[in-house]
Amino acid sequence: VCKRMDLVCQRMLNQGFLKVERYHNLCQKQVKAQLPRRESERRNHSLARHADILAAVETRLSLLNMTFMKYVDSNLCCFIPGKVIDEIYRVLRYVNSTRAPQRAHEVLQELRDISSMAMEYFDEKIVPILKRKMPGSDVSGRLIGTAPVPGPSSALTTMQLFSKQNPSRQEVTKLQQQVKANGTGLTALKREISELRIKVQEQQKQLQDQDQKLLEQTQIIGEQNARLAELERKLREVMESTVGNSSGSSSNEQSPRKRRKAVESTDCPRKSKRLRNRK
Repeated sequence: VCKRMDLVCQRMLNQGFLKVERYHNLCQKQVKAQLPRRESERRNHSLARHADILAAVETRLSLLNMTFMKYVDSNLCCFIPGKVIDEIYRVLRYVNSTRAPQRAHEVLQELRDISSMAMEYFDEKIVPILKRKMPGSDVSGRLIGTAPVPGPSSALTTMQLFSKQNPSRQEVTKLQQQVKANGTGLTALKREISELRIKVQEQQKQLQDQDQKLLEQTQIIGEQNARLAELERKLREVMESTVGNSSGSSSNEQSPRKRRKAVESTDCPRKSKRLRNRK
């Protein structure tokens, strides 16, 4: 590969990562400016999903920064995964152009997959090669007289080596292997801790969504209960009105019968007087 072309591509990748960080900060500031200050009101806001997606992208950017930028700043490599930069741009443009985006885990599925694959490959395959190129990383170089890298592990190894009068090459290689194994173990532990933190944040967001759904369902149930009570009250009023009308009609039907009986009772003494006169 042409060296000048290689340098230009490295510069473009490094600038691309820095630009996508700035663009993400700008998007996050715009969304936060429109959100209410209270957290309870933010959950019901129309930009709540936008804020969740941007927060998840922020965690991904911080993980990528911890993984790559230490070696980028020391000019040992560039920001290698350019596809991750393209995917972050795609997510940010989707958030800016959509009023009602999908859930965070649906939007960020591809970004999480390719970024985790890139970080794992970098830690397992490329970091051991870059550590050999780092100044002061070789223990034999320290014995010759190069300046050691400050830190507790380097002080320990130098003390152990100088305590022995004639250190053999096997012991030196064993110490190198131990130092490398400890470094890889620490990076793996850091990656696992960061992934666990991301999972905990996602679970907390899912729990918040479930609590919000429960509140909405309880409100709906309360409204339905109020409607049912109102319908029962109206049914009682209708039943009472129908019962009152039926009792009034029955009293009206009984009144002509009473009149007939009264007339018959008045006619009876008259008939008896006529019979007596005939006799």
